[in-house]
Amino acid sequence: MSEVQDIIELAKRRGFFWPSYSIYGGVSGFYTYGPLGSLLKRNVIRSWADAYLSIGAIMVESPVVSPESVFRASGHLERFNDLIYECSRCGNRQKFESLLKEEEKGREFDQESAQGYVRERKLQCSSCRSDRITVKEYSLMFPLGKNDKAEERLYLRPETAQGIFLDFQLLLNQNRGKLPMIVIQTGGGFRNEVAPRNALVRLREFSMGEVEVFIDPETEPFRPDASYGEVHFLDNKGKVEMLSPFDASGKGVVRDPAMAYFIQRTHMLLVSLGVDPERLRFRQHLKSELAHYSSDCWDAEALMDGDWLEIVGIADRGTYDLKRHGDVSGTSMEVRDGERKFIPRVIEPAHGIDRIVMAIMAHSRKVTGRGYVVMSFRNGVAPYHVGIFPLFKKDGLAEIARELYRNYSSIDAACIYDESGSIGKRYARQDEAGTPYCITVDYETRNDKAVTVRERDTGKQVRISIEELTSVPILQNAKLAEKFSQ
Repeated sequence: MSEVQDIIELAKRRGFFWPSYSIYGGVSGFYTYGPLGSLLKRNVIRSWADAYLSIGAIMVESPVVSPESVFRASGHLERFNDLIYECSRCGNRQKFESLLKEEEKGREFDQESAQGYVRERKLQCSSCRSDRITVKEYSLMFPLGKNDKAEERLYLRPETAQGIFLDFQLLLNQNRGKLPMIVIQTGGGFRNEVAPRNALVRLREFSMGEVEVFIDPETEPFRPDASYGEVHFLDNKGKVEMLSPFDASGKGVVRDPAMAYFIQRTHMLLVSLGVDPERLRFRQHLKSELAHYSSDCWDAEALMDGDWLEIVGIADRGTYDLKRHGDVSGTSMEVRDGERKFIPRVIEPAHGIDRIVMAIMAHSRKVTGRGYVVMSFRNGVAPYHVGIFPLFKKDGLAEIARELYRNYSSIDAACIYDESGSIGKRYARQDEAGTPYCITVDYETRNDKAVTVRERDTGKQVRISIEELTSVPILQNAKLAEKFSQ
């Protein structure tokens, strides 16, 4: 199986995620997070938020439904489309780009030129091999009913950013009128994808973590750290370099210091979450790829199954959004600095939470020499920190283990109790769940009031007293860490 298929199989079996609505045949592009996946995703979102709150960000939460006027002003109604081809013989619909050869995928096409391309090359449907295919524009927006008061259509948001832009002046007031201002928001986004695929990779409903950084265009408040290590860059001319973000900015590979700074922050966050730095790169968008609001964009891409998957996009949105909403609504988006008035420029690191979860799972998956799967999650990301077991259910061991579980869970709720099956099977289950430590109550426990702690990645086991174990969470237990390092 492929790397993605391995993760999908494990995810369903161990309760990370699975297709939604399966008893009714399912609907492509919708997935449900199970017990383990919900905890994993929550930990990713928490780490993402903490990374930005620690540098002074403020947080907002806006509605997922917006009136048509918002997306008309933002350009989404006119430009948020994919070119697709539709086969009149079998009804197959696919993205037009799937017909292109790899070296042609940077070319710009509109509907007319794309149809001409199909005719000239006598291209056929990928499903039935018919030549009866027509190129169309396909809106990625999800329309809802109408707003009764204004008699305009409502839409599910395709991004969380617009809610931040609309409330810019209110947020600036909350920030005491100071720039730069970093605003973060997480929540659901909705895109009517024509070809959802690969589980969490391409969804119709997905989770985003967007960051909007408002900057005085006459200042340079963000610069990358000169001491930060090298990052894999691929610019829009195809040039590959290993550079620190500081050097990338200094040499003009990344033309703007703020962009280089947030590339550094993104790299730092992704690696801390468990994305393999050897399988992580930053690729600059070709001009033909740029969104209508963007003058430059760098994607953080993770390598999976030999392909690079975008998991974060860092875009220079300039003044586009604030200016458009100001012009259309008649509300000033200007900032005053003495006699000077200006509209801030915006840098946007937009994180695809579901794709990050998928990348973490793929990069954390290890297979032992005996063929067992181990999910080597980072401690702060793992759904559970500790699994607590009795060696056997009999002879009072289960009662001791349950009491230990009750006491330990009061200081660290990220623990799980399991007494089903052999101890080896329980270890294997927790290894697949990514639990860093397992605690076993055995016959010696009745005499020495101590338990055995097993480390997931090394399989090493040490003995520790119950009193010490329940005095501090296991991830913060310095004495235990020292024992494992010996």
